[in-house]
Amino acid sequence: MDRILLSTVAHRPPEEVFPYVRSFTDYPRYTDHLTDVRVDGDGDVGSVYDLHLAWWKLTYTANSKVTSITPPNSLEWRLVEDVDARGEWRVEPEPEAAPAGEETASRIFFEAVYDPYSADKNAISLPRFVSLDWVVDRVTPRLLSEAELVVERLVEDIEGQRRDVELTVHEVP
Repeated sequence: MDRILLSTVAHRPPEEVFPYVRSFTDYPRYTDHLTDVRVDGDGDVGSVYDLHLAWWKLTYTANSKVTSITPPNSLEWRLVEDVDARGEWRVEPEPEAAPAGEETASRIFFEAVYDPYSADKNAISLPRFVSLDWVVDRVTPRLLSEAELVVERLVEDIEGQRRDVELTVHEVP
């Protein structure tokens, strides 16, 4: 299993950060390859989000199910088909990270644990002469850059303005 774990600080308390983390339907604004999100459910545990992804000549819909929510600190998810993957958004108070002029801060963690070789080869329509191994070799490095972009843009939404965001990469494949 591969794992991506990164974090950054938002200058807001967890109670203000968590609704943004939980709002999967807003995620297409945060990434270049997520084109649409549809939800089956009310956003609580058991809800399934269809995440429509497009990159290069490939399109894929990942079906992500919310498995646990502990507001304002944790939202866990897993993919329900095609790829063995799961993850968590975690928000922890970190008031000591608040800069001058800000009351408090929170550390936002994004974690994804996945097996890229567990992908169902029939779930993705690959162009002729393109193997799943070729796709995995090219997608794997993009996963980290996409996760970083999502977290940076999420912080911009939370704080209402763009700023340089310091990302801490705790683990990558």
